[in-house]
Amino acid sequence: MLEAQSRPLVGHLDPAFLELMEQVKERLRHVFGTANRLTLPISGTGSAGIQCGLANLVQPGDRVVIGVCGVFGGRMAEMVRRLGGEAVTVEAPWGEPVPAERLLSEVRRAPTSLLAVVHAETSTGVRQPLEGLAEGAHAAGALLMVDAVTSLGGMAVEVDRLGIDLCASGTQKCLSAPPGLAPLTVGERALERIRARRSPCPSWYLDLKLLDGYWGSQRVYHHTAPISSVYALAAALDLVLAEGLPARYERHRQGHLRLARALEGLGVEFLVDREHRLPMLNALSVPAGVDEKQVRARLLAEDGIEIGGGLGPLAGRIWRIGLMGEGSRPEPIDRLAAALGRILSPGGAR
Repeated sequence: MLEAQSRPLVGHLDPAFLELMEQVKERLRHVFGTANRLTLPISGTGSAGIQCGLANLVQPGDRVVIGVCGVFGGRMAEMVRRLGGEAVTVEAPWGEPVPAERLLSEVRRAPTSLLAVVHAETSTGVRQPLEGLAEGAHAAGALLMVDAVTSLGGMAVEVDRLGIDLCASGTQKCLSAPPGLAPLTVGERALERIRARRSPCPSWYLDLKLLDGYWGSQRVYHHTAPISSVYALAAALDLVLAEGLPARYERHRQGHLRLARALEGLGVEFLVDREHRLPMLNALSVPAGVDEKQVRARLLAEDGIEIGGGLGPLAGRIWRIGLMGEGSRPEPIDRLAAALGRILSPGGAR
């Protein structure tokens, strides 16, 4: 990716770059599991992709049901409020997914414009099941939007099979590209909703009708695309597709299992029940009597390994270990497990 980023720059309407844009769009369709025409990388990080989806789909007064079991579900609710929508949260304890029946029951309780969920809740390591959500939402007249920032490229998203209307992701997680772009795909139901808006999208920069003019066949100037970031994304997608999606998903699953086996006997337990764990984000409960900040500081200083701490109510209670993309391979997993075992040995971090 670094080599790709260092390629000489061309104009954002240069024929060679326009051809690369088409290649990137087609590769993203494959990874998303969709035939959606409007599939593109938004210029901005994953959070910009989520903001883009909500800004285009939510109008003032719209009722939006949001599954919240961690930081990023809560962040979507805050975005909806700032857009003038009515954010109705359906919450589950942090470390558990939101039951589908509770989400759909709330969607049916009153006229609802949108159901939004986080597929891979990075703050807790929880995988949110998606089966049946689109069918239930559509039956009630609502759309389904999915935050796949952490899941895309690391486990199946399957936009078309699941009936997802809008799905947004980020490049720096399981795609192993630098941060700065937000892959996004929009289905026909969502496009119809966007075309029928009573007022323009409140964000000019993230207006999908305008962005479609640039990324679509018209090539109408909207903003200067981050050329080097698109180069890097194209290279990353080449690696993803060369490996093959099933093989990549299995590698992430095996990486998680390898870490779990290595942690046996260290007194470290997973926060999330086995059936709902993410393979690419492992949330580990800090053993009693251990200074979690000291452990993270020593890992970084002594071994050059950085892991995350807990967020919100889980601050100080968990470690978050990312096994994403190229990081989900035996060598870095074994290095981490050995370093953690040394630090957690008797007298090591207590």
